[in-house]
Order: sequence, then C-alpha cells, then structure tokens
Amino acid sequence: MKTIAKTFAAAALIALSTFTMAAGKPAGDDSKKAVVNLSTADLAIDHYVAVMTEGQSAGVEQLFTSDFKQKVHASTDRINSRSEVISFLKKQKGEQLNCKTSTTIVEQSGDYMVAKVTQQFEGFTKTDLITLVNDGENWKVSQSINSYK
Repeated sequence: MKTIAKTFAAAALIALSTFTMAAGKPAGDDSKKAVVNLSTADLAIDHYVAVMTEGQSAGVEQLFTSDFKQKVHASTDRINSRSEVISFLKKQKGEQLNCKTSTTIVEQSGDYMVAKVTQQFEGFTKTDLITLVNDGENWKVSQSINSYK
C-alpha cells in the first residue's frame, strides 16, 4: 500500500512540477517582448524562482539557453525540452505556489553557476539543481534537474 501511495505521490509531484513551471500570463500577453535584467547570476536565479513559484512570465524566453533541458526524477523520469517548458509556463495564469523556497549556491565561476533551489511544500520537498551560464551579456539557465522527497 505504501508503494502505491508513493507512486501516486510521485506522479502528483511530476504534475505539480510541470504546473509549477507554467507560471505565466494568459495567452496573448507581451511576455515574449518583456526584457528582464539577467546581467548577474543572482538576478537570473531570482527570476527563475519567481517564474517557478510566483507565476511570473515576463522574460521567460530569455531566461533559458537555446539547448535548455529539464530533467525530472520521480517514479518515472522525464526530460522536457526548452520549448515544452516555455510553452507550459506560458499556459499558467500567474498561479503562486504555497511553499517555502530557499536557494544555495553550490559552485560559481565567472562563466557558470550551479544553484540548488529547494521548495518545501506540506508533505514533500522539491529540489531543483540549476546550471546557469554567462553568455557575455546575460546569465541563462541551461539545465534543471528536479527531484522529490
């Protein structure tokens, strides 16, 4: 029975993760045209967290590198492409998540950063390891690996 409950919980978490990523404005908005300041890694991380937890969609397309991939580790692993993630984010209607969020810098250099974003929900925790790269003008998220406990 515990295995079935864990499987259903993992499936729900995958769905929640997907919905979480979709924190955008209604179709027809100007989120593509909005320019967000991503000149530092800290600004890029803050924007990533805002997109994932607060439903912001402004500048969502400029946040991710062209080869961005999202890996979700749960009962069944899934890989989402950049276009899938952005499309999903834009479908959300600015929904905010009720969770406690913390960010820890794991590794940092002038060209890249690895950060751990932890979202504590009631009953489970989502951990997101993100890799950011500096493209010369802006910092962008190149990879996201999600896991759940």
